[in-house]
Amino acid sequence: MTRARLAPRLHDRLGALAAGPGWRRLALLRRTAAAVLATAALVLALAPRTGASGVPLVVTTADIPAGSTLRAEHLAVREWPAGLAPAGSVRDVSDAEGRVLVGGARPGEPLTDVRFAGAGLAAGGDRGAAVPVRLADAGVAAVLVPGNRVDVVTVGAHTDEPLVLAAGATVLAVLPEDRGSSGRLVLVGAPPGQAARVAAASLTEQVAVTLR
Repeated sequence: MTRARLAPRLHDRLGALAAGPGWRRLALLRRTAAAVLATAALVLALAPRTGASGVPLVVTTADIPAGSTLRAEHLAVREWPAGLAPAGSVRDVSDAEGRVLVGGARPGEPLTDVRFAGAGLAAGGDRGAAVPVRLADAGVAAVLVPGNRVDVVTVGAHTDEPLVLAAGATVLAVLPEDRGSSGRLVLVGAPPGQAARVAAASLTEQVAVTLR
């Protein structure tokens, strides 16, 4: 004798609901549709997004102070959403390695071309030039930050008549203090003629800067 089933099977229960009153069939259809939609949403959420595209960007891997020279261990390439990539983004480590960072950077920050010291920042794009100035007074260098406007001066024919070598130059970077040098190095941007005067004077004379 066949043992009686104590609990009906799932397909028997579904059959009973389908054969029941209309409201039961409607409830069954709603539950089935909800289950199908939930399953589809889960599949779409877990499936890889083949349509999403990323672009390689160079990012920093550590806290880097302003004026630092970037090295390979400071940099990495990461995938970045194409729609969020900043203009002028650096795409290759070799384009950033050896460059001087104008402002400080945090880990994971994407680098762009304007973050580097160079002629592009030297007041006037390709009409400007960057020139290093070594300041004997470390206290003056300590108060300078990238973006400051300064006049680069030296002693004129008479000590009470300073000679302005570059007026309104832009501070591009303040390099870290080097104990083996006679002063701290500051990179400034100025028109080519003024930059050449600053470079020539730095060879034989002491130069200083005044904040505007």
